[in-house]
Amino acid sequence: MAARSFGRRSRPVEPSTPSAPDGARDPASPPTAQRETAVRARSQADAAVGEIVARIHPVIVKSLDMTKIAGFNNEQLAGQLLAFLDTPEAGVPDLGPLDRQRVVTELVHDIKGLGPIEPLLVDPTISDILINGMDSTYIERRGRLERVELRFRDRQHLLHIAQRIAGQVGRRVDESSPMVDARLADGSRVNIIIPPLALDGAAISIRRFVMRGTSLDDMAERTVMSPSMAEMFRIGVKARLNILISGGTGAGKTTFMNAMSREIPHSERLVTIEDAAELQLQQPHVVRLETRTMSAEGTGQVTMRDLLVNTLRMRPDRIIVGEVRGGEANEMLQAMNTGHPGSMCTLHANTPRDALTRLENMLMIGSGDIPLPALRRQIASSIDMVVQLARLRNGHRCVLSATNVVGIENDIVTTEEMWRRRPGPEDEQVFETSGRQPAWIEAVDAVKLREPLMAALQADPRIGEAES
Repeated sequence: MAARSFGRRSRPVEPSTPSAPDGARDPASPPTAQRETAVRARSQADAAVGEIVARIHPVIVKSLDMTKIAGFNNEQLAGQLLAFLDTPEAGVPDLGPLDRQRVVTELVHDIKGLGPIEPLLVDPTISDILINGMDSTYIERRGRLERVELRFRDRQHLLHIAQRIAGQVGRRVDESSPMVDARLADGSRVNIIIPPLALDGAAISIRRFVMRGTSLDDMAERTVMSPSMAEMFRIGVKARLNILISGGTGAGKTTFMNAMSREIPHSERLVTIEDAAELQLQQPHVVRLETRTMSAEGTGQVTMRDLLVNTLRMRPDRIIVGEVRGGEANEMLQAMNTGHPGSMCTLHANTPRDALTRLENMLMIGSGDIPLPALRRQIASSIDMVVQLARLRNGHRCVLSATNVVGIENDIVTTEEMWRRRPGPEDEQVFETSGRQPAWIEAVDAVKLREPLMAALQADPRIGEAES
């Protein structure tokens, strides 16, 4: 039986253009020399605008009432700045309307926003912004990195923007605390590292969440998974399975967890625990907790483990941990196994087996002298499913596999792959299922969803038949 594929991507056909006769030139396409001249003129105009902004910014800070400006919105501030440009104190040369507006826009971004970064933050196609000092900035668009020109006045300007980001969430970044995880107002995650650790100037990495509100069905339409897989995940959430979401950096773990969380009934109380708040849950009864780093005096640190211990006293129905990376894994598994089924967490690993091994290592660090076989039994009794995500070479993010945790055999955690992705021709996403009944079928029976689950598992060809 041939394997079924989902979401076959058709390649766009480029319209054919008749070639012009020798010596003829397309009037819509300017000559190369004219294009180069236009690029140089635009570059010179950009440099001129940048010089004006750099020169006038300190004048504005001294001349205008910044406490009053702090209460203005962007439109009000732009009006004040336009009026100020006409005063002799500004000392601005004659500019065309377009360049005047550009000067005002950059000043508004500098005073109220994040300076040159602001235009990138409003582009919905950009998922990552990577600033490597003053002179090197990259963005990720549709899974691909590309370099962009971003202009900072100097290293101090970039450092000021980094400090503004950290200050917005009550954190600090300076020589005594040169690394920080923070978030922007829209929920985007930011990592900042500054000199002396960053040799080329402040490095800012912004992970944006431009797919807010994504559902499992939306992800199936984009061939992140098959529709049958989406149905199985939906049933798994309703059956209160404990799910470990594994993958590398940028694989889409948080987006997938957000999509899964949309299936949780609104009647349940959820508690989320994260280092930097990224989850965007849609339920009405959500308590969001975030860790706190150590102060400059060496006090005040609140770890994820501390928050997990406290969460157990908050009467949660489900606990959702942004990422497990240390000794808190012990508390997380105990919560899953002692009255909080349906919990979810993410973990960095390349395969489901690697994810379970990492979990073992973290438990050994945080559990003291508990024997390894006992830790493995705890994993097998707590985790029901491991979902492996990946970002492919072409930038496409998808589910590589869904693995059922079966139990313990000879002191080894045994697993069974329920779904897997295999490469198809022409960038097709081909998903295959074993069709076997999972070990957690009793939890599905409790919510009376065995029939739709088995229908979903039988909807796609079996692995053995597909390979034969």
